[in-house]
Amino acid sequence: MGWLDCLLPGRRLRTLGVMGMNQRNADFILRYNPRKNYPLVDDKRRTKELALQAGIAVPKLYAVIEIEHQIQQLPELLAPYEEFVVKPAHGSGGGGIMVVIGRINGRYRKANGVCFDEGELGYHISNILSGMYSLGGLPDCALIEYRVDFDPVFEGVSYQGVPDIRTVVFRGVPVQAMIRLPTRLSDGKANLHQGAVGVGIELATGCTFAGVWHEDRVEHHPDTGGEIAGLKIPHWDQILALTARCHDMVGLGYIGVDIVLDRTLGPLMLEINARPGLSIQLANKQGLLPRLRRLETMTEIPRSVDARVELAKTLDESLNGKLAVRRV
Repeated sequence: MGWLDCLLPGRRLRTLGVMGMNQRNADFILRYNPRKNYPLVDDKRRTKELALQAGIAVPKLYAVIEIEHQIQQLPELLAPYEEFVVKPAHGSGGGGIMVVIGRINGRYRKANGVCFDEGELGYHISNILSGMYSLGGLPDCALIEYRVDFDPVFEGVSYQGVPDIRTVVFRGVPVQAMIRLPTRLSDGKANLHQGAVGVGIELATGCTFAGVWHEDRVEHHPDTGGEIAGLKIPHWDQILALTARCHDMVGLGYIGVDIVLDRTLGPLMLEINARPGLSIQLANKQGLLPRLRRLETMTEIPRSVDARVELAKTLDESLNGKLAVRRV
């Protein structure tokens, strides 16, 4: 039985500060996210360009495929790279992402060992261009970029994929974070709806403390058996600062920021979401509302990134242990 099952009825959920989708949409997305700024985050290529202008590190972009004719140039475009990632510029939920980890006998190889040829890669990119994976089904373009070599801290708790850190940021202040760990079920993707494990992170310390898989609490990764609590996330203050800077970059008040940790490059901003999901509350076993409401009452938010990071830590420490659901 999942932890939320014991929290019904709805009054109990409200007591714990758990936010539902309708409330998220009405009270935070509509109120704090100007519609005119959505294109800055819905288009991953544009987000990447803005990040580079702001001095925020992102995975290097190798190529952009915008029209069918360019697919014929793939062998030439990809010749310098043994590893790379293909993704739709307007995709969501991990749809359409293809990760190539190497080549063998002239074929591309995925993390699960499956190999495919140039024609299959071209067909996949053609589907991206058609809008198969894009928001609203509109014609899209395909981005080919650097494949992240994830930090060794995650080696025992990730299955054939790159973990990412999702942080919800409100008014420029990080309010809740989790790490999403790929599994066999998620096909190596860091997507909770596809079967990844969500692990709560204490904002004040950068340490993991709990895990959820299909709404059930887990203490070990279902595939590797590695313990998921007690991990100390490297570069934690830098990660929080990056998420706060993303608010300044796109001018949206309520966002989800995805960060990956590269073995040699450190934290890289992967993407920004103007409609972040609510599963982060499951991973943290705490609702978002107490943190969001506390920040709403503040007439002035610090301008400096460092001050906002400290505010995030202070808020986290003050609220931990005060809610009915305990992190034990």
